[in-house]
Amino acid sequence: MVELLADGYGHWPGPWVLVFPFFWLLVVVLVVLVLRRAVWRRRGWCGGHAEHAPLAVLGRRYAQGEIDADEYRERRAVLTEAQDTPGVKR
Repeated sequence: MVELLADGYGHWPGPWVLVFPFFWLLVVVLVVLVLRRAVWRRRGWCGGHAEHAPLAVLGRRYAQGEIDADEYRERRAVLTEAQDTPGVKR
């Protein structure tokens, strides 16, 4: 097997010795990116600060009596419509 990788350089495996570390580095980077993306989506688009999310602020204002039920429903519909619309960047 070593003779197949040597490519005439004697006992040195040649440039193939660099392929395997780069492959594993790529695998590790992809796993980290996928995990970060999954955690980011789970926390929401506000970076995990749920108390500053628009729906949380709206719910808090409704609970404190700053807005009435009709205004709450209207604003919530606008916020959830923007999240459910395909093609809208979040």
